[in-house]
Amino acid sequence: MCQLLGMNCNNPTDATFSFTGFAQRGGRTADHVDGWGVAFFEDRGLRHFVDHLPAAESPIAELIRRYPIKSRNVVAHIRKATQGAVNLQNCHPFVRELWGRYWVFAHNGNLDSFAPQLHANFRPVGTTDSERAFCWLMQELAKSHASVPSVGELTLTLQELMPQIARFGTFNCLLSNGEALWAHASTQLYYLERRFPFTLAELADEDMTVDFADHASADDQVAVIVTAPLTKNETWTAFRAGELKVFVGGRALSV
Repeated sequence: MCQLLGMNCNNPTDATFSFTGFAQRGGRTADHVDGWGVAFFEDRGLRHFVDHLPAAESPIAELIRRYPIKSRNVVAHIRKATQGAVNLQNCHPFVRELWGRYWVFAHNGNLDSFAPQLHANFRPVGTTDSERAFCWLMQELAKSHASVPSVGELTLTLQELMPQIARFGTFNCLLSNGEALWAHASTQLYYLERRFPFTLAELADEDMTVDFADHASADDQVAVIVTAPLTKNETWTAFRAGELKVFVGGRALSV
């Protein structure tokens, strides 16, 4: 099973701590060795890194661990291939443009016989079920709304679309347009929200602790979404099967 990591924040925040623990699952503490990727939104821009090497061995992943890129929305993925060869074009997260904004998507699971009709605007570059699902989502969002809708309207549309994909198998996924981060769970996904008063956090996959009280300001809010809890001493909330959540400003909104 692949691994997902998402961060949604009200202020630009670096993901160094979370990514350091997360990257260990790419060949060190777990056998997800078929590539990895991460995308950081910066205003309307995007920093996007992928590599077909295991995350625990990748020089690019080492750069990310050491370079504190600050972002309000981050999507990362560590791959254990089920469909498609081990190569760059099959590494998540995938990126597309819609309504003049970048959209980023990552998927954990396997979709059996998922072969939707796709038109010319959204077609996969690689050969994964995940990228096909992303292209179909973008296509259907574009058909449902003539121009960029509100986060609430998008959430209602995604509530209708995502179960249609989940009928074909396991569909745990993260989707962001830099304004919000949506997370859908078929089987396994967890989240936590960090806010004042901040405390010490200890990684589960690496011997590393951080006291966020030394690094965060009183108004900071950070939501972290992940396949399996990243820390040993924080309370993580499990998604329900079939649940869709949307995060804005470091908080889960009511859906």
